[in-house]
Amino acid sequence: MKNWKHDLVLRLIKLFDAILLTIPFAVCWYAYYASRIVEPFYNKGNWLIIALFLILYAVYGKIYDAFLVSLNSVANMIYSQALAAVFSDFIMYVVMWLLTKHLPPPLPLTAAFLCQLILAALWCLLASKWYFATFPPKRSAVICDERQGLERLVSEYGMDKKFQICITAGVEECLLNLGILDEMEAVFLSGIHSRDRNIILKYCIAKGINVYVIPRIGDVIMSGARQMHLFHLPMLRVGRYNPSPFYLLIKRVLDLVISGAALLLLSPVLLAAAAAIWLDDKGPVFYRQRRLTKDGAEFDVLKFRSMRVDAEKDGIARLSTGSADGRITRVGRVIRRIRVDELPQLLCVLKGSMTLVGPRPERPEIAAEYEREIPEFKLRLQAKAGLTGYAQVYGKYNTTPYDKLQMDLMYIAHPSVIEDLRIMFATVKILFVPKSTEGIEQGKTNAMDEIAGTKDNNG
Repeated sequence: MKNWKHDLVLRLIKLFDAILLTIPFAVCWYAYYASRIVEPFYNKGNWLIIALFLILYAVYGKIYDAFLVSLNSVANMIYSQALAAVFSDFIMYVVMWLLTKHLPPPLPLTAAFLCQLILAALWCLLASKWYFATFPPKRSAVICDERQGLERLVSEYGMDKKFQICITAGVEECLLNLGILDEMEAVFLSGIHSRDRNIILKYCIAKGINVYVIPRIGDVIMSGARQMHLFHLPMLRVGRYNPSPFYLLIKRVLDLVISGAALLLLSPVLLAAAAAIWLDDKGPVFYRQRRLTKDGAEFDVLKFRSMRVDAEKDGIARLSTGSADGRITRVGRVIRRIRVDELPQLLCVLKGSMTLVGPRPERPEIAAEYEREIPEFKLRLQAKAGLTGYAQVYGKYNTTPYDKLQMDLMYIAHPSVIEDLRIMFATVKILFVPKSTEGIEQGKTNAMDEIAGTKDNNG
């Protein structure tokens, strides 16, 4: 009962946040914009405008995990709420533009955003303090087999306030004495084969213990199974990626509209980047590279050149090592940092060789190397390659190929327009985060390597 009450209070606190950030917009609307509409609204119309902002902020906040007090740092929550407020304010500005039939002055709305930012920071600080004072760390166990080092990531990602790792054990030790889990509130299963994992999973469910499972390739594929009944038996049907024609049509329309609009709006940035690259070393502005897309078809991806012209003069394909890569030019470091080097790929999207959302296209030579260690890596090629994707939004620059594969398969397993839009908006959140590690220190890379599985036997 106590947990139920706490959960209810947490939901009310999140709702309060949405209402709190709506107040500056409401004041701004009533104090300035409402009286300047051609035909001023009655009270119901004013309330409708304010309700629209509240809904927009709640939706964008959900997309950016802005209310996730238990798992986000205070800084991350403030950043997420700022993004949600920016998008909501911008859409409302467009609405006001349509209502007034001319561009309304942006200064009052800018002042409202600054107030929203201050209120968001206060809410995040107080909500985080309340949450971790109310909910002590969960007594947790890490049970591992092929993937190790998860308990270190809990500390390095600041999750020790959420999970207190009391037990770290191998799967064989756990199976011999499942009773070691009895006092736990959460159990992490890392790299465990399905037969052993299912035994532990059933035991934990019976005891009311929450289980966090790092999936294997087979688990991710099964997540897209369709429930059905056949022979009077419950069945799960699993097949190759086969989205509906309607979804593919909507996806293509979105590709054309969004990439065309982006190229038009960003044309000054594109021209400036092209001029800077040419002036730096008088070399070619663009760089073409063979990549793989749906069903293994090859195409030329187009990017702004960020490396020396002779970066691969020996003909060997190499991944960039990040900001320390000596092949990167001075201009290249800047355009990589702000992601401008990727913008010419919008032309590939417009042409149809890529899509906005999908698995990132890999080079044939590097894909072949991955497939020698991870034969399932070719399963990414069920869908057309994308400019952004699930792995780009939720992974890191140093996330292992195996884990990026799983993220791509999660996307492939659940194709939907809503998911595509969510990933597009979520991509904005990572644009201003350093590309090399996205804020993760080098020590965390070592831990990532330690829990990186490569093969999926019996998984």
